[in-house]
Amino acid sequence: MKLKYVFLLLAIIGVSYTWYFNIQFYITEENTSLLNYIAQTKTTFPARSFSADLLVVVLTFFVWYIPEGIKLKIKYWWVLIPLTFLVAIAFTFPLFLYMRQAKLDKLKASHK
Repeated sequence: MKLKYVFLLLAIIGVSYTWYFNIQFYITEENTSLLNYIAQTKTTFPARSFSADLLVVVLTFFVWYIPEGIKLKIKYWWVLIPLTFLVAIAFTFPLFLYMRQAKLDKLKASHK
């Protein structure tokens, strides 16, 4: 299996796995506002730790992927910025890796 398809599979798992829990939140919670959602990420020390961990991962991803997307001239790389917050980094990070690998494969094929 080509590496880019592993990344695509991980993106699908990322969106499915995270949104399963988001849907559970919307089904079970009376107050489904964004503010309540964010407030619940700060309810316990493990939740705070996980939120801090994700924040650093997101920032690192942006610092790396924005210049990489521009350098490789990857189409629609910028769409991943809002999708990171609207969907999940578990989706956008492997999706970017898929897009990047597809571009690298295309460049490699054109140099043959």
